[in-house]
Amino acid sequence: MFDEEENDDFNLGEELEQMQHLVSRFEGLQAGRIGTFLDEEAFEKLIDYFQENDYTAKANDAVELGLQFFPKSASLLIRKADLLLVARKYLDCLAVLEEVEILDQSDINLYILQTDAYLAIDQQEKAVQVLEKALTMFEGAEKIDLLFELADVYDDYEEFDKVFDCLQMVLDAEPTNEEALYKICFWADFTGRNEESIQLHKNIIEKLPYSELAWFNLACAYQGLKLYEKAIDAYEYCISIDEKFEYAYRNMGDAYIRLRKYKDAIEVLQKVLSLTRPEDVIYEAIGHCFDRMNNYAQARFHYRKASHLNPEDSKLNYKIALTYMQEGQYVPAVKQLEHAMRIHKGNADYNMAMGECKLQLEQYEEAVFYFSSAIKHRPKNTAAWEALIESLYKLTQFEEASRQCERAYLATDRKPIFIYLQSACLLQMSQSKQAILLLEQAIELAPKLVKKFIDLNPAVLQYGSVVDVLARYKKNKKI
Repeated sequence: MFDEEENDDFNLGEELEQMQHLVSRFEGLQAGRIGTFLDEEAFEKLIDYFQENDYTAKANDAVELGLQFFPKSASLLIRKADLLLVARKYLDCLAVLEEVEILDQSDINLYILQTDAYLAIDQQEKAVQVLEKALTMFEGAEKIDLLFELADVYDDYEEFDKVFDCLQMVLDAEPTNEEALYKICFWADFTGRNEESIQLHKNIIEKLPYSELAWFNLACAYQGLKLYEKAIDAYEYCISIDEKFEYAYRNMGDAYIRLRKYKDAIEVLQKVLSLTRPEDVIYEAIGHCFDRMNNYAQARFHYRKASHLNPEDSKLNYKIALTYMQEGQYVPAVKQLEHAMRIHKGNADYNMAMGECKLQLEQYEEAVFYFSSAIKHRPKNTAAWEALIESLYKLTQFEEASRQCERAYLATDRKPIFIYLQSACLLQMSQSKQAILLLEQAIELAPKLVKKFIDLNPAVLQYGSVVDVLARYKKNKKI
C-alpha cells in the first residue's frame, strides 16, 4: 500500500511521463511523421506545459500548429492571444481576441486578456468598458474575479473611490471574501469613506458575527473617524475571536495612546511583543507611553531597546536625551544628542536641544553655536531666537544680542517678545531712554510677556524707570 505522499509522487511521475509522451508525439507531428495526430485538448495541454516551463518558442509552435488543425478553436486562439500579450504585441493580441469574441464569449480569459492589452496601450476607458460588459455576463466566482480586475484598473489610474466601490460589491456578493476584507480596510481609510465602511461591516457582522476581519475593519473605520472608544470595543471583539490577531493589538495600542490611557496602551503593546518578533516601533511606542507618564527610566529603557533594533534612527537618541533633560541630567543628555547628531548633524530639533543643555550647563558660547545652527535650519523658530539671545545675554555680549533681537523680530513676523528682549539688552548698554520706550511698546502689544523680560534678569527691577513703567501699567490693569 502507498501512503499519501508516495501516492502523490507516483501521480506526478505518471503525469510527467504522459507529458513527455505528448511532447514526443508533438515533435513527430512537426517532423511530418505519418500516422501522428493530436486532438484539441492535447494541444491545449502542450501549450500550457511549454508556457509553465518558459519554453516560449515551443509554445508558439504548438499554437500555430494547433490552429492549422483547429482554426476555429476559441481556446487555442485565447492561448495565442496570451502569448502575443507576453511578447508585447498588443494590437495583434486584440485582433486575435476579436476572432475569439465571434466564436465564443463565454471564456472569462477573453475579457481579462482584452483588459490587459488595452491597459498596455493606455486605453483605460476601453479596459473599463470590457470589464463592465463582462460583469453582466458572469456570476459567482468569475464575477468576483472580474470585480478584482476592475478594482486593479481603477487603482492603476488613481480612481480610488471606484476601487472602494468594486471591493464593496465583492463583499455584498461574498461577505467572507478575505482578499476583499483585507483590501477594503486600507481603501476605506485612504478614501475617507469610513462611515460607509462602518455600515458595510456592521451588515457583515449581522450575518457573520464571528468574522474577526469584519470586526477589525469596523474598528479601523471607527479609528479613522477618531471614535477611539468604539474602535477599542470592536478590537476587543476581534481578539476575543482570534486572540493572536496581532494588528488588532497594535491598533488598539494606538487608540489608547490617543485617549491618553497610557497604562492600557502599554499592556496591549506588550501583547504585540509576545506575538511577534521584537520591532523598534513597538518599543518606541511603549517608551512614549512611559515618557508621558513621567516614568523616564522606563521610557529610556524602551527607547534603548528600539535603538538597538534600529541604530540608524537618530530620533530615538534624541528622545532618550529629552528624558534626561526632563530630570535635569544634562551631561548624559549631551552624550545622546552627540550620537543623534553624528547621524543627522543638521537637524534643528537636535541642535535646539543641545543648545538648551549647553545653556543649562552654563557653556554659553557652545549654546550660541547650537542655537545659531537651529535658526539656520528653521529661521522662523521663535524659541531658537529667544534661546540664542539669552545665551548672548549671559555672555554679556549685549550689543550682539541687541542686533539679534532686530533680526529675530523681522524673521518671526514681528513677535513682541523680541522688543522686550532688546529693551533688556539696551538697559545693560546704558541706553535707558530707548530701553524704556521699547518696554512700553512691548507691554502695549503683549502685556503677558512682561514676565519673560523680568525672568531674563530679575535685576532689572532695580531700575527705577522700569519699576515706574510696570507700576503704571499694573495700575491700569494691563499687566
